[in-house]
Amino acid sequence: MSWAPGPVETVDVIAEGPVRALAGLLDIDPPAEALPPLWHWLFHLDRYPQAALGPDGHPRDGHFLPPLPDRRRMFAGARFTAHAPIRIGDEVVKHSALTSVAEKEGRSGRLLFTTVRHRLLRGGELLAVEEQDIVYRSGDAPASAEPPIRPDGKGLRRTDERAFALSADPALLFRFSALTYNAHRIHYDFAYATEVEGHRGLVVHGPLLAVLMAELGRTAQASPEALSFTLRRPVFAGTNATVERTDDGAKVTNEAGETAAVMTFTSGV
Repeated sequence: MSWAPGPVETVDVIAEGPVRALAGLLDIDPPAEALPPLWHWLFHLDRYPQAALGPDGHPRDGHFLPPLPDRRRMFAGARFTAHAPIRIGDEVVKHSALTSVAEKEGRSGRLLFTTVRHRLLRGGELLAVEEQDIVYRSGDAPASAEPPIRPDGKGLRRTDERAFALSADPALLFRFSALTYNAHRIHYDFAYATEVEGHRGLVVHGPLLAVLMAELGRTAQASPEALSFTLRRPVFAGTNATVERTDDGAKVTNEAGETAAVMTFTSGV
């Protein structure tokens, strides 16, 4: 594929409002000054016009969106390293560049594996580096042969310092979609998620799972300075999942006892 978009830069101010909103969603006190790991996802958001959205809720076209027909987007994982605190009130420059593209033929059609590296800077000082792995599929997946799961969840609850009990409901998914300006219909449109994209129900956001895992690495004294995570399989609203601390990071286990996501903390805890 000859698609090779160049790097881009955006500028945003780390405002208090979104930070307080995410803290409210997690039922925790807002951070006093520095952002916890991955909370930078609340900023530098792409706010496309409504007319620019495709039938899946994602933009039809975008700088790092490949020209695949009937494109479906899947967040596969990321690696994040903090170099300096990102503080409320900072003006942060985000430099983004496509660093890897690999095309394969999967069982459901063409797959495009991409990596985009983001560098966050304040006045020229490097604050953080993140590499995101995004997979794009061409065409719809076959519908699941298993019965659909209605999104009658109980929400999110911190069971102890090492775990969350997650049974996502539509309100939780709606609030996280709003915070991250994510209009992908798999998170709120049950008929679309099951009948078009072949899921068993509403899909819990991969970034929400990652934020929950990263929260388990935070203590009163420190946060992870570096982490990496992989999203292995979807978690559906209305099912009982567990987010728990492990010896070297955290993991998400779905209702069937399968590992849905894994995160490793490499330093700072």
